[in-house]
Amino acid sequence: MANPSITEAEVDALILTLLQKHSDDVQVDPEVFLDLLKHSLSLNTMEKKRVVDAVPTLSQFQFDELTKVFTEEREKFRELASEHPDDIKKLLTKQQTEWIQLWDLYQAEKENEGKQEEDQWKIDDIKSQLGL
Repeated sequence: MANPSITEAEVDALILTLLQKHSDDVQVDPEVFLDLLKHSLSLNTMEKKRVVDAVPTLSQFQFDELTKVFTEEREKFRELASEHPDDIKKLLTKQQTEWIQLWDLYQAEKENEGKQEEDQWKIDDIKSQLGL
C-alpha cells in the first residue's frame, strides 16, 4: 500500500534523479520525460518502474519513441475526457496512488540491497574466521 506520508514531490525528486542516469550519448530532458511518465494513464506502477530502471540502457531512439508514445497517449486521453469524464477522473486518481507506490517499491528494493550487503559481510566474516 502507498505510504500516505510521502508526497508526489518526493516521488518526483527520486524518479528525476533516476531518470538523469541516462547515457551521455542520449539527449533527453529528464523533467519533461518525468512529466510524461508520471501522467501516463496506461502504464501501471511496475511498468513505470521498468521504464525508470531501463533508463541507463535506453538509446536515443528508445527515448524518442517513448516520448512520442506518451505524448500521443496524453492527447488521446484528453480527447476522451470530454466524452468520459468520470472514467478519466478514476484513472487520474489511480495514477496518483500508483505514483506514490513507486516510492514504496524503491524503498523496499533499497532495504533488500542493504540486507544482502549485510548478509555478504557476515558470510565474509565467517569465512575469514574459518581461514577460508
